[in-house]
Amino acid sequence: MPSREIRVPRDAQQTLLDRVRPYTELGIENYVSHTTAAILHGIPMPYVHERPRLVHLTRPAGTSIPRRKGILGHKRELATGEFMLIDGVPVTTPARTFLDLAEILELDDLVAAADYLVCEHDREFEEPKLAIVKDTELVAYIESKRFLRGLAKAQEAVNLMRVGADSPRETRLRLLLQRAGLPEFKTNQKILGGPGDPIVYPDLGCEEFKVCSEYEGEVHLTPEKQLYDRNRDTRTAARGWQQVKVFNKDILRGDAWVVEMVRQALARHGWTP
Repeated sequence: MPSREIRVPRDAQQTLLDRVRPYTELGIENYVSHTTAAILHGIPMPYVHERPRLVHLTRPAGTSIPRRKGILGHKRELATGEFMLIDGVPVTTPARTFLDLAEILELDDLVAAADYLVCEHDREFEEPKLAIVKDTELVAYIESKRFLRGLAKAQEAVNLMRVGADSPRETRLRLLLQRAGLPEFKTNQKILGGPGDPIVYPDLGCEEFKVCSEYEGEVHLTPEKQLYDRNRDTRTAARGWQQVKVFNKDILRGDAWVVEMVRQALARHGWTP
């Protein structure tokens, strides 16, 4: 009995959508929102928010805030285009969810959420990735809002977001280098070869000094990925680029360590602070 009027078979295996559905079917207008909606949309968040004990529910302005066991209630005016159905469950849209997350997340985590929503690319070795929300649409949506909690942080986040980042680690690495005063590194920088040669797409690249950086997460540990990475690294070096690989151990050694790795690579290629 997770909450009044709701019954679940003991030890039932429920998805998050199964868990939140009854709260939206109790005769009062409720929308799944905030971090709960973010999980349903696949938006990356810090670990503390990935396994929610409470469900975020939002009701329209003029009604009472949802108050029941297992619920974090909110009340606000939602426009018609700010909610959608996921398998019949009313959920705030990705753009509205991003705005609501600005009340909860730290800035860098919010930028990572924005990067996830606007990410798109068309690379010849994989299917095209389409943006969940176009970057221009997300900017216009945030700019249309006034006097909302978290709005200033949301505005800052969309100014810092970039199209092309494939993971929160890539986003945080880009922000770290930017704040350290290094030259701009672009996401998915194209490194061209000769006619017919495959294009190399590093996570981050500074074309002016031909320095690129790759975050090597656990996905790079498979034999297939290691073979792909070796070929990528060979092509990168042959085209005159200096590559800086950043591993989780480097992240654990601190921001200054990571920045210095990239700073030295830039210096070797002619950059002076």
